[in-house]
Amino acid sequence: MNSDPGPVPVRPRIGITAKSGGSTHPAYRPYAAAVDAAGGEPVWLEPETLAGTDPHEVLRDLDGLLLSGGVDLDPGHFGETVVPDAGVEIDPRRDAAELPLARAALDADLPVLGICRGVQMLAVAAGGSLHQDLGLIVERARHQQRLAGKDETATAHPVHIEPGSGLARAVGGGEQIVNSFHHQAVKDVPEGFVVTARSPEGTVEALEDPRRPFALGVQWHPERMVARHPAQRKLFAALVEAARARALARR
Repeated sequence: MNSDPGPVPVRPRIGITAKSGGSTHPAYRPYAAAVDAAGGEPVWLEPETLAGTDPHEVLRDLDGLLLSGGVDLDPGHFGETVVPDAGVEIDPRRDAAELPLARAALDADLPVLGICRGVQMLAVAAGGSLHQDLGLIVERARHQQRLAGKDETATAHPVHIEPGSGLARAVGGGEQIVNSFHHQAVKDVPEGFVVTARSPEGTVEALEDPRRPFALGVQWHPERMVARHPAQRKLFAALVEAARARALARR
């Protein structure tokens, strides 16, 4: 009788960006939990970890990258100054650490998933721009945002996912209901990327680069939905699977 259990599945290393101290902050732990549940090994990347490093060297030890949520990107990174009354909150150290990392990940075709700030980071790293505050855009003033005290796992508004997209292959196409915690969003879509989900008001809710093995970002927070909305787990599964394929190819 053959007792060989077979090859051990590869547990790919997924870098997760965070603010200073994010690895122990309650708002960031769900990212690591979702990656772990999908079969990946979370690796925290805080500004202090990345300061003074070569981003390509950092990525050589990783199989995938998750760009997490957080405060706003400095509009200077996409050629604008802060708009008065936009409520922009900036973390310069985090921007300085993450933008080169995101660009290096795209250069290396490393599997990357952006969430909330992360999809905005992905867009800006690739040459796109952002709306600094959706509330200042009259035609989109009804855009759903997180209400004070609202359950962070609760859904807030629908998005329409483009059929045939990578996002649709991961979580399903058509209309899905997601949560919402942001006041900024992608404005100019970078070259090579396509919008694969929008809200009813037309706000970009997801984009991806079909030229790359896995380069996808969503404006909502799937890591906070995984317990009550199983379809959202598939986003992390898709990232981990792409990272696993890369890890196996490098062996």
